[in-house]
Parts: sequence; C-alpha cells; structure tokens
Amino acid sequence: MKTKSKNDPASRPDEENPEWTPEEMRHARPALDLVGQVFGTAAATALRRGRGRPEKPDRKVNLTLRIDPDVLEAYRHEGKGWQTRINQVLREHMPDRRR
Repeated sequence: MKTKSKNDPASRPDEENPEWTPEEMRHARPALDLVGQVFGTAAATALRRGRGRPEKPDRKVNLTLRIDPDVLEAYRHEGKGWQTRINQVLREHMPDRRR
C-alpha cells in the first residue's frame, strides 16, 4: 500500500474537519435518519429511494423469439431501434382481443 507524503493535502490535519474517533464511528447514523428528525418523516420518505431501477408502468417482457436469419438481418440493417420496429409490426398484426 502506498503511504501518503507530508506534502499531500489529504494527509495534513484539518481543524475544521477532524478525523473521526472510533467512539464517533460507533455512534454514527445514516444522514436520512437526521433528515427525518429535522424536517419530518414526509421529507425523509420523499428522499428515500427504493432499491434498483424504478419500475416502469409499461414494462416490456424479456423472451426468446425464433425468427429467420434474413428477417432479423433486414431489421438490424435498418439501424438503431430495430427491436422497436419489430414490436410495432407485431402490434399492427396482433389478433383482435375482443373475440
């Protein structure tokens, strides 16, 4: 591991931002807890983020579809958005659901 030199600003003591002691580390809490105490639970809830990517209301389904190589190549050759174009064609030829 590389040691810091005395000329490195990060290695110099900083009176405005002293290094935490082990006791301070044990008593540390997440900042979001403090937001709830200071600004109320509504503010903390608004700032809290769920895990992962937010779910979209019109989520697509991931599936494997077998199509002929020449059909795939024709759509890919059209460039970016080829999957969306295939989806549009399938939607236009979708059976009527009212039957």
